[in-house]
Amino acid sequence: MKAYGGRLLFVDCTTGVTRIEALPETTARALLGGNGLAARLLYDRVPAGVDAFDQANAVVFAVGPVTDTTVPGNSRACVAAKSPLTGLFFDSTFGGRFPATLKRTGFDAVVLTGRAAAPCYVVVDETGATLKPAVALWGGATRDTVNALVAAEGADADVIAIGPAGERRVRFAAMAHYWKNREGVSGRGGLGAVLGSKHVKAVVVKGTRKTGIADPAALKALLEETREPLKKGTQALTTFGTPFLVGPINALGALGAYNLRSEVFAEARAVGGEEMKAHYHDRDTTCLKCPVACGKQYTIAEGEFAGTRAKMPEYETIFALGPMLGIANPEALILANDLCDLLGLDTISMGVTLAVLCEALERGWLGAGDVGVPFGWGDWRGMLRLVEMTARREGFGDRLAEGAWRLGESIHAEATRLVYAVKRLELPAHSARALKGLSIGYATATRGGSHHDTRPTPQYAPTFDRRSTADKPAFAARSQHFTAVGDSLVMCRFTSERGFGLFLGEPYARMVSAVTGWEVGSDELERVGERIVNLERLFNVREGVRRSQDVLPWRVMHEPIPEGPSAGMYCPPGELDAMLDAYYVLRGWDADGVPTSARLDALGLRP
Repeated sequence: MKAYGGRLLFVDCTTGVTRIEALPETTARALLGGNGLAARLLYDRVPAGVDAFDQANAVVFAVGPVTDTTVPGNSRACVAAKSPLTGLFFDSTFGGRFPATLKRTGFDAVVLTGRAAAPCYVVVDETGATLKPAVALWGGATRDTVNALVAAEGADADVIAIGPAGERRVRFAAMAHYWKNREGVSGRGGLGAVLGSKHVKAVVVKGTRKTGIADPAALKALLEETREPLKKGTQALTTFGTPFLVGPINALGALGAYNLRSEVFAEARAVGGEEMKAHYHDRDTTCLKCPVACGKQYTIAEGEFAGTRAKMPEYETIFALGPMLGIANPEALILANDLCDLLGLDTISMGVTLAVLCEALERGWLGAGDVGVPFGWGDWRGMLRLVEMTARREGFGDRLAEGAWRLGESIHAEATRLVYAVKRLELPAHSARALKGLSIGYATATRGGSHHDTRPTPQYAPTFDRRSTADKPAFAARSQHFTAVGDSLVMCRFTSERGFGLFLGEPYARMVSAVTGWEVGSDELERVGERIVNLERLFNVREGVRRSQDVLPWRVMHEPIPEGPSAGMYCPPGELDAMLDAYYVLRGWDADGVPTSARLDALGLRP
């Protein structure tokens, strides 16, 4: 029995016309689903050089072979498009119940193109898609939109929606899904703005198709073997959520603060997982059928914001809106995180962009009159106001809405040196200076400043040599294969890394074989990951990416970490060049970072 539904749904938002195509088994085996399938669809259907807000751009929602199975962390979906922030291929994953319900429609991918004449939402069911008017919802917050559409379409429907930021084409606008107090946010790359450019307020999915598993007994046996490693490996996540990372990473001297002028934050404890849990934890939340329950609902019990109930801010959010801005007020971070989710903003890009503003104000490149509201290091009230202004492109918020790199370009001739971004995507909370695997990993990542291309997790192990460049190009390439396959299955990074391994190996091959019925080995999965990475690179090369774009932030290459356990670490240009040379050879790319014909032929990818 084949697990795939084997169908693709194409929706023209301009005309409302839909069509269904078969997904060949050969394509499914070559790319799996999710990220890989989205990369193929975008490469084939989005014209080279087209603006991200052009109606010819496409938004792809895709699931994979393990979606809606018994594999832990299976209820995740991939959404992809040409990014308005980077101008390159971009994909993001999210959880909740939406992914499983999308799988139950029988469609492996839904592709939206065109632009509706007026605000609408798209309803996908087992027969296809329908566009319905959403004028009354335009301008609304993400949660209000989701609740209204669940009420209209039925409790079995699941919804992902954009907020005011997506409607106004903020270049890092996100989208959000809510289910039983669990939020699934597809945050990075501005994909919510691409939906907004198409006048699509939300996507609704409804389906009841049962997901088949080729060998249930083999899958059950595998999951029994991984149960204990998964439980042990996710204990901290279950207890504290991702904020547990604040303490140990700060102790490593790798927690960016004050726009990366330091990587030690003296007040880190106040915004770490232990203190957050002690003061604000209300209950745990989880994606559909996931045993980890890494989500947390917080409640502020007393003080100015008493009665506030909101989702726990993730570690990345704490970094970007906290230490990067010199803010150590945990309640401000709870409020800011909730505000970003409701307005539809990526918290990482928002915080890193504000950090550029803080330093520009300090240097005198901008004045208070330019910004329109008081702001500076540690000013959490100003931060909250600027978040609102950004989502609505109000006043100075219109410039913040362009992202950190474009903001820097508009401020001063040297301001881009302050920007913590790669390929215009703001970097997350895993240090590009203190983790050499991420130095080469960020520089070569398809998405740019994303820790979901090359993974930081193995690099935090005490036995990992994070200071040396030795073998780091090979590490980055192998990690990128792992993440490409994980995002194509589509599977939660937490359950995959802790239950099945940090790299592609036998457990993953057994999983895919049991679910699909294919005789898949770990070597084949490694080639699937390589194929997907090369396909994404082809998309980016077509958009002009070459070696000169595979660089790190100026501060990372020219300013060593000034103090703390990682003092002195950075990645100077010569060191990066040497790693790029080695990486390109491993990849079978030429000296300018372009995949060679021989490597593409070997992967079945000749364009």
